[in-house]
Amino acid sequence: MPKNSKAVKRELDDDVTESVKDLLSNEDACDDSFKKSSLIVNNHEGDGKECDVEEGGSDGEEEERPAWNSKLQYILAQVGFSVGLGNVWRFPYLCQKNGGGAYLVPYLILLILIGIPLFFLELAVGQRIRRGSIGVWNYISPRLGGIGFASCVVCFFVALYYNVIISWSLFYFSQSFQQPLPWHECPLVKNKTSTYVVPECEKSSATTYYWYREALNISDSISEGGGLNWKMTVCLLAAWSIVCLAMIKGIQSSGKVMYFSSLFPYVVLICFLVRALLLKGSVDGIRHMFTPKLEIMLEAKVWREAATQVFFALGLGFGGVIAFSSYNKRDNNCHFDAVLVSFINFFTSVLATLVVFAVLGFKANIMNGKCVTQNVNKIVALLGNGIEESLIPHHINLTQVSQVSAEDYHQMIDIIKGVKEDKYEKLGLESCSIEDELNKAVQGTGLAFIAFTEAMTHFPASPFWSVMFFLMLVNLGLGSMFGTIEGILTPLIDTFKVRKEFLTVGCCVLAFSIGLLFVQRSGNYFVAMFDDYSATLPLLIVVVLENVAIAWFYGIDKFFEDLKDMLGFTPYRFYYYMWKYITPILLLVLLCSSLIQLTMTPPSYSAWIQEEAKEQTLRFPTWGIIVCISLVVMAIMPVPVVFGLRYFNIIDENTSGLSTVSYKKGRIIKENARPGEDDDTSLIQGKSPSEAPSPMPGNSIYRKQSGSGGPDADTAPNGRYGIGYLMADMPDMPESDL
Repeated sequence: MPKNSKAVKRELDDDVTESVKDLLSNEDACDDSFKKSSLIVNNHEGDGKECDVEEGGSDGEEEERPAWNSKLQYILAQVGFSVGLGNVWRFPYLCQKNGGGAYLVPYLILLILIGIPLFFLELAVGQRIRRGSIGVWNYISPRLGGIGFASCVVCFFVALYYNVIISWSLFYFSQSFQQPLPWHECPLVKNKTSTYVVPECEKSSATTYYWYREALNISDSISEGGGLNWKMTVCLLAAWSIVCLAMIKGIQSSGKVMYFSSLFPYVVLICFLVRALLLKGSVDGIRHMFTPKLEIMLEAKVWREAATQVFFALGLGFGGVIAFSSYNKRDNNCHFDAVLVSFINFFTSVLATLVVFAVLGFKANIMNGKCVTQNVNKIVALLGNGIEESLIPHHINLTQVSQVSAEDYHQMIDIIKGVKEDKYEKLGLESCSIEDELNKAVQGTGLAFIAFTEAMTHFPASPFWSVMFFLMLVNLGLGSMFGTIEGILTPLIDTFKVRKEFLTVGCCVLAFSIGLLFVQRSGNYFVAMFDDYSATLPLLIVVVLENVAIAWFYGIDKFFEDLKDMLGFTPYRFYYYMWKYITPILLLVLLCSSLIQLTMTPPSYSAWIQEEAKEQTLRFPTWGIIVCISLVVMAIMPVPVVFGLRYFNIIDENTSGLSTVSYKKGRIIKENARPGEDDDTSLIQGKSPSEAPSPMPGNSIYRKQSGSGGPDADTAPNGRYGIGYLMADMPDMPESDL
C-alpha cells in the first residue's frame, strides 16, 4: 500500500461530489448560471481513447456543450417553437367549429391532463440527460432508442413542408409593398375589341384568384406536376438560407434571433387587435366567436380535436423541446418553465382568435353590405314584376340603394316572404346575414392567404398592415422551424460527433433539394399530403412510447428522485399519477381514434379546378396512397428496427465507448485505464482495470449511485451498468492520480 493512502482517502471524503446534481451545480466557479459545461469519460475498449459525453471530440479533447446566454433567451426559444402558425390559423377555426367559447373548456382540461405533464416530461429528460432525443431515449432504454430516430425523421418531414409555408409568406410579404395591393381586385384582359375580367377571377374572388393562380399557379390535380414555379422556388431558397444562417452556430446564433422572431408576433397581434376593434363589425365577430354552444361539448369529436391541438401546439414528440432543454443548467426549474410556456401558448391562441374574428367580423360586415346592395337592386328590378310596391315600407327609399341598411333590407324580405310564401324562393333573394358570413369556417392557408388578405384590402393603409401580417407569419414559422431543425441537428451531433456547421449546411441543402417537390405547380397538394400523413400518427406513437419508457421502463419512482435532485423539491404527486396511468391511457385513446379516423377516411385532397374556379375533393391516385402509407411507415420504422437489433443482439446492448467518469470538486479529470497496469494506478472506477469493462449504453451519460453496495450495485435504470461515477473504495490509490 502506498504510504500516502490515508491522505488520499481524506481527500476523497472532502472533495468528491455526491451526485450528478452536485457535480453540475458546482461547475460554475463564478456562479454564472448559464456557462458552458463539459464532461469527459473514459473508454475502456480498444485503445483507451477518451470520449466527451456532452458533445464532439473522440480523441480526449475537452469539448464544451453550448448553453443559453440567459433564462429569457431559453424561454423565448421554447415559446417560439411551441407558438407557431397553428395558433393563428388552426385554433380559431377549431374554436369556431366546436362550440365557440365552450371549446376552451375541453381544451384547458386536456392541456392540464395531457399537455403540461408531457411537456414537463420532455423538458425534464432533456435537462437531466443533457442530450438530444436519440441520446436521451437510448439512455432510458437502449431497446427504445428508435424513439429518438423516429423523432428526427418526423422533424425532417415536417421541416420539408413547413418551410414551404414560410416561403409562401415571404412571397406575399414581398408583394405587399404596393398600393393598391395586387390582390385588391380582379385583373382585366384587354383585346382589340373589348376589355373583360379574367373568368377564373370573376367566378371566385380577387384574393382567391391571386392565391391559386398568381402565387401557386396551381394545377388541376396532384398527377399534373406542371414544372417548377420559379417565384416560389426563389422564395423557398431564401427561406432555407435564413434558417441555415440562423442555425449554423447552434443556439449561440439562433438564440439571438429568438428575441425578434418570438416577440415580434405579439407586437403585431396586439396592433391588429387594437386596429380591428376600431373597425365596424369587429365586435360582431368577437361575439360570434365566444357565444358558447354547450351542446357541442358532449360530442367525442370535439374532445379528440382539442386533444390533437394541445398535442401539436406544444410541439410534443418532435425532439425540439428536448434539444432546447438539454442546453440548460442542471438545476433549472423546468416545472415552472413547462407551466409558463404552456399557458403562454394557450393565451397566444386566444389572442390570435380575438384578432382573427375581429378582422373576420369587419370583413363579414363589408360582405354583408355588398350582399344587401345586390339584393336591393334585385328588389328594385322586380317591383311591379313579382313584387308589389305596397310591400315596401314607406320609410325605405329605394331610389338611393346605397342608403338602405341591413335592418331595412331584412324588414323588407320578412314582409315579402310572409306574403309570397311559396313563390319567395323563385325571387332569388338572399338572407344576407352576418352570422352566415362568419359561419363560413376557414383555416390554414384559406384563412391566411385568402380570407385575411381580403379583409386587409379594406383596411386604411392596407399595404402597411399586409407587410406586418406576413412578416408576423414569417417569424411565427421561423420560431417553429428553429426548434424543428434543432430536433434534427442536436441528436445527430451528440450521437455522431460531426461539426455543427457542416451538418447544418448539409441538412438545409438536402431539405431544399427535396423541397423542390413542393414548389412545382402541384406542390400545394403534396404539402397537404405531408401535413396529413407524415406527422400525426407517427408523433402520437412517439409520445406514447416516451411516456411508457419513463413511467414503466426507467421507473416513475427513479424519475421522481431525479427530479428532486434537479429541482430541489419533489414535484406534485399529480404528475406521478398522470405519467403512470392517466396520460398513457388518454394518449392510447387518442391514438386509436386517430387511427380509426385515418382508416375510415379515404385519402383525399382538395384540388382547385381552373375551369370551374372552385375547390373539389379528389381521391389520391394509387401511387399517392402508396406515398401516404410510406410516410407513416418510414416515420415509425426506426422504433421496431432498433428494438429488433437490440433484442437479437445484432447491436450489443452491453458494448459502449462510455464507461466511467472521474472528477474532483466540479472539475472533470481525464484518466486512461492502460491494460497491464496495476490496479493501484487506476483512478476510481466502478470495476478494476483487470475486470471486464462495464457494459453501458452508448448514449448514456450521468448516473447517480443508489445504495451503498460495491461496484456491481451501480446499475443503470434500464438494467445495464451506469456510467461509473461510483467512487470505489480503493485505499491503494496513488496521490498522483488525484
